[in-house]
Amino acid sequence: MIRSVPIAPIRGSVVFPHTDTLLSFVRQESVNALEEAFNQDRLIAIFTQRDSRIANPTKDDLYEYGTLATITQMMSVDDGIHALVRGQIRVKLSNIVTESPYLIGAVEEIPDIIDDSSEIKAISKNLSDSFKKALSLGKNVEVMMIVKLISENSSPIELTDQIATTLEIKLEEKQTLLQTFPLIERMKKVQEILNKEINVLEIEKKISSSTQRQFDENMKKNILREKKRAIEKELGEIGGEEGEIASEEVKEYKKRIVDAKMPKDVEEKALKELVKLSKMSSYNPESGFLRNYLDWLCDVPWSVVSPNNVSITKARKTMEKRHYGLKKTKERILEYLSVMKLLEEQKEKGKDNHQYQPTILCFIGPPGVGKTSIGRAIAEAMGRKFARISLGGIRDEAEIRGHRRTYVGALPGRIIQGIKQAGTRNPVFMLDEIDKVGADFRGDPSSALLEALDPEQNREFSDHYLEVAFDLSKVFFIATGNVLDTVPSALRDRMEIITFAGYTEEEKFEIGKRFIWEKQLKNHGLTNITISDKALKEIINRYTREAGVRDLERNISAILRKVARLVAEKKKYPQNIKEKNVREYLGSHKYSSLIAEKNNEIGMATGLAVTNAGGEILFIEVSLMPGRGRLTLTGQLGDVMKESAQAAFTWTRSNYKLLGLKADFASKMDVHIHVPEGAVPKDGPSAGTSITTALVSALTKVATRRDTGMTGEITLRGNVMEIGGVKEKTIAGHRAGLKTIILPKENQKDMEEVPLKVKKDIKFVFVEKIEDALKIALTKWPIVSKKIL
Repeated sequence: MIRSVPIAPIRGSVVFPHTDTLLSFVRQESVNALEEAFNQDRLIAIFTQRDSRIANPTKDDLYEYGTLATITQMMSVDDGIHALVRGQIRVKLSNIVTESPYLIGAVEEIPDIIDDSSEIKAISKNLSDSFKKALSLGKNVEVMMIVKLISENSSPIELTDQIATTLEIKLEEKQTLLQTFPLIERMKKVQEILNKEINVLEIEKKISSSTQRQFDENMKKNILREKKRAIEKELGEIGGEEGEIASEEVKEYKKRIVDAKMPKDVEEKALKELVKLSKMSSYNPESGFLRNYLDWLCDVPWSVVSPNNVSITKARKTMEKRHYGLKKTKERILEYLSVMKLLEEQKEKGKDNHQYQPTILCFIGPPGVGKTSIGRAIAEAMGRKFARISLGGIRDEAEIRGHRRTYVGALPGRIIQGIKQAGTRNPVFMLDEIDKVGADFRGDPSSALLEALDPEQNREFSDHYLEVAFDLSKVFFIATGNVLDTVPSALRDRMEIITFAGYTEEEKFEIGKRFIWEKQLKNHGLTNITISDKALKEIINRYTREAGVRDLERNISAILRKVARLVAEKKKYPQNIKEKNVREYLGSHKYSSLIAEKNNEIGMATGLAVTNAGGEILFIEVSLMPGRGRLTLTGQLGDVMKESAQAAFTWTRSNYKLLGLKADFASKMDVHIHVPEGAVPKDGPSAGTSITTALVSALTKVATRRDTGMTGEITLRGNVMEIGGVKEKTIAGHRAGLKTIILPKENQKDMEEVPLKVKKDIKFVFVEKIEDALKIALTKWPIVSKKIL
């Protein structure tokens, strides 16, 4: 039988015949269909959408089979309609008659054929029994549904549909049940799914029963244990100063506390916490925190000390073997070891009344010069354990001092963690990237480091988690950083600063030949391959431009990877790497042999600067144009460098007679000062001399010498002031191929740090006045007396 009825699409559920279902409708088309059907014969066809995301479904968006239902009750609410519907019969959607104002479709009723065969009766009884079993195992079903299902009056059709409604299966599976014919096949599918649910319910009940039984046993044991404690306490068999109880866990903790050989106050604290743990129920959440705390107290090496009986000669040989150069650093370490050796000897003689201040070193230098690796070499030379933490990006004070024990997941700070990991109370402890410590609302970690690195305070370092003092005076702290400017002055004052300058070409050659080549051969699984001196110098001069040796190591690694591939493919490979092999494997040159200017130029000067990556040279360019005396500065210059340019411009205007310029020269021109590599920020006062030289050159049309570099701060009176980073700047000038370097006279004392090779190859000129610098830097002096501009 085919009839036209209103259609109500639904999402996420399936309505079966012979069941009562509460539905909610919010789409206006569905609301209109419900209201019209309720006012007429109360019949409506309900079809489930294939895709619940579609707002206005058509015939193709609906499943082909649905249910013709009667609206028994309906209630309007603010956002739609709630309707209680009762399924009557399965229907098949033939076509959509109209889509406005709501869907009306032609549906074909599909009645179930009632068969009184013995097989259907048997399956029906089995279904009823299985459903009752599921209910007894805790299946969640509405009360009214239970009443209907357990009654004996339900026909096999009704029983099957009603059970199908309660099954916990996917929407697609329910739709499959709805459109399964004949009846006996549908009953078998429902029986199969119901049996699976019963199996799951039986497993869940078994697990729940086991858990409950275990809980009851634990609760019983806990109650008996508490009763036992109360009885023993009354009999005087428990208590005392140390809180001894017959608990294996507490006995184990007591043994660990004794074995740790803690200081007396720390041991008292640990035993006090142990007594608290012994009186605490195992179900108390705080017991877990107490166990973690006791574990940390027992694991920290309170009494484990590495021996200090190290031979000074052996230590010197070890450091020479591991690192080339770094003379000042090695001398400082040997001095430290010498002091420690003498103190040990005095201690053996019973003269242990000294108040020795521990050494705290700070290595400052560009990346790749060996700051971190020499820390490991120091530990090896001293025969101590090595611990390292990186402070880069740390912004939380608790990372240094630890968290309070009241916080969930609390831990000691990184210093205590590192000492525990080292397993000794006197390791060589490296604090990497100390110049990159941050600060925010969680505190200032650099301030927390003050106590750890202060020789007067670190004997009783307080970690928030441990809540007891730990002696850090035996720890050999080494901090590292790239620049000193970002290290707070208070922290800087507590450390001995050792500056690592960049390596010269000769030092890089020795490091590459002695250390890097052998290391990379081993890393690449190669043997019996050598590199010529010329090839190694070719890599250093034409493929690297750095203060350290990391880029050198990367290029050597690139060459050996190519060789390793030839070896693996059993092809011919070079046993000795020569210059031609370097160009073949690394490609064209990355850098020219010299980076200084090739010709004398007007309006250009070569300056020297220090960056995070070591010393660098800067080219200062000046261009003049008609204008009104405006000064333009470009090249991403900092405020201090801009002020140096202003000072240089003011000096040239006030000394126009000395330079042979007209008094009003500045009012008729604009000056543009530019420092190339504009993407790189630049700042500092030491470019004042070079800016002045370039400006004078442009104004007087006298070229500057291409092989001359300079550095120094300038005042308005023309004085050349002292600057820093002399060693780094001179090495950069040597690397660039400069022949003359002009320095402030006050920096003459810093020449002791400059490598001998640099002193030999470069002529150093020390000046007090800018006029003295101009005499050297310009190709012509004195400048002609006639007015140039």
